[in-house]
Amino acid sequence: MPIDRDKALAHVFPPGVGEYQANDVILYHLGVGAGVPATNPGELEYTYEKNLKVLPSFPMVVNAGGADIFSTPGVEFNPALILHGAQDVEIHRPLPIDAKLTCEGRIADIFDKGKAALLITENRVRGETGEPLFTTRTSLFLRGEGGFGGPSGPSAGNKPPQREPDGIIESRTLPQQALLYRLCGDKSLLHCDPEFAAKGGFDRPIIHGLCSYGIVCKAVVDGVLGGDVTQVARYQARFSGVAYPGETYVTAYWKEADRILIEAKIKERDSRVISNACIILVPG
Repeated sequence: MPIDRDKALAHVFPPGVGEYQANDVILYHLGVGAGVPATNPGELEYTYEKNLKVLPSFPMVVNAGGADIFSTPGVEFNPALILHGAQDVEIHRPLPIDAKLTCEGRIADIFDKGKAALLITENRVRGETGEPLFTTRTSLFLRGEGGFGGPSGPSAGNKPPQREPDGIIESRTLPQQALLYRLCGDKSLLHCDPEFAAKGGFDRPIIHGLCSYGIVCKAVVDGVLGGDVTQVARYQARFSGVAYPGETYVTAYWKEADRILIEAKIKERDSRVISNACIILVPG
């Protein structure tokens, strides 16, 4: 059955609730490579309760309910054909180290890409007293569901300028990086089971896309912003390739007024993993 865009956009999801604690924050940071070297004062701010701070990519592992594409009227698809195309998080205030949350989710838009439908979910998350904390937007390609007659949507933005990057940052991952990150909630066998990964066409289990998203975020926060997580107002990125545990991310960045444009490749294979990425800075 073709996508019914109007029905999906009109659907109202029930409000969701959730919470997280300092241990969840620390586990996430370890999952995206924090803590090396273990006694470095900056790394301890990610991995030790004293002076603990929260990376702006952390909301990706917070479960507070919200939009659920599997229960969206007007949207039918084969779950095996979903691709996570892009991720966007907007930070409305510095993230606390623990919080009780409420969430309002919606289908923000659906675009017709010909061979696929591009569905964008949006979750607006508030703290216990109702203050906005963050908004996430997830772009999913539903392969085989295009051709329903909807708008094609905008072209990809956040393209780096035609000049050499302002800097390069290397981030070496651990051989067990995916095993650590899966404890944050995504237990897909693709990231731990060699036989399952082989069925998907991979030599071995791969790193989660959202783990790559966090690794690159941390690289820029530390390497460009001096570890100041409160400078990030928004972080957007497209997933353009895979990484394997133990490989090295090479993150290039370009400073442009209130934005930092970003691309990341895997050093060992010269293969792009994150593209069309941007960190928008807090004004002032």
